[in-house]
Amino acid sequence: MAAVVEVEVGGAAGERDLEEVDLSDLSPEERWRIEHARMHAKHRGHEAMHAEMVLILIATLVVAQLLLVQWKQRHPRSYNMVTLFQMWVVPLYFTVKLHWWRFLVIWVLFSTVTAFVTFRATRKPLVQTTPRLVYKWFLLIYKISYATGIVGYMAVMFTLFGINLLFRVKPEDAMDFGISLLFYGLYYGVLERDFAEMCADYMASTIGFYSASGMPTKHLSDSVCAVCGQQIFVDVNEEGIIENTYRLSCNHVFHEFCIRGWCIVGKKQTCPYCKEKVDLKRMFSNPWERPHVMYGQLLDWLRYLVAWQPVIIGLVQGINYTLGLE
Repeated sequence: MAAVVEVEVGGAAGERDLEEVDLSDLSPEERWRIEHARMHAKHRGHEAMHAEMVLILIATLVVAQLLLVQWKQRHPRSYNMVTLFQMWVVPLYFTVKLHWWRFLVIWVLFSTVTAFVTFRATRKPLVQTTPRLVYKWFLLIYKISYATGIVGYMAVMFTLFGINLLFRVKPEDAMDFGISLLFYGLYYGVLERDFAEMCADYMASTIGFYSASGMPTKHLSDSVCAVCGQQIFVDVNEEGIIENTYRLSCNHVFHEFCIRGWCIVGKKQTCPYCKEKVDLKRMFSNPWERPHVMYGQLLDWLRYLVAWQPVIIGLVQGINYTLGLE
């Protein structure tokens, strides 16, 4: 049994005692205490330098936020593309570095299918079945990520309240399980929405009833859906066997599946034809469907955290290294 080691940290003698302690025979808790004490001993007397590093961090965060907001407002297309690329690549770097092979396998599978779907969405002329294929794939990933995130959140909360003990599950195992599911749900939820938005823009522009920056190249009739370009056979007031028809407040009519995919999956909150604001509360009159809107807003906020925070932290570390701050 490892002996309990107590080390009094005080001055140079205390630091030498810490350095001489053999950690191999200690328990994980005791090893953590010793390493924590070593860190405090190493940084004692550096309060002014630490305050300067904190100021650099805050200033960098503020400046970076201002620059990102301006970039997004002035050049939204390039901002979204760069953000999507970072969302897709940055976690891969940490996955390979930390040997998270399970995440790597799921990432490869998701990337393979998404690459195929994106390839189909960017072809000209657009195959008639492509819009439905794109929205079905991304809606599937959206629902899976939503369910995974909910289960992960419940597992974390159950662990905090000690419910895991009823199932004889260790707190650290239950917490790791919950956090892993929460991470998978949120990450792939953000990633699929960004890919879906890009594909929605390409498809709608190819069909011709929508243009992100100008007037549409085709006139929309009441019998055609501007999202998929296919005929609408069911009247707004009729009950469809396979799918219903939905009319926006601007009086333009769409397949219900298409307009929901446009708004929820593709992150569009305007009419695909006239760009009038879509009232999501009116569209989702069922209170059980409204959490999907809030979940989408949460994913939009997390995009900045995942894509740009590592870049900002790396920039801060570069500034500290240049100024000789450690």
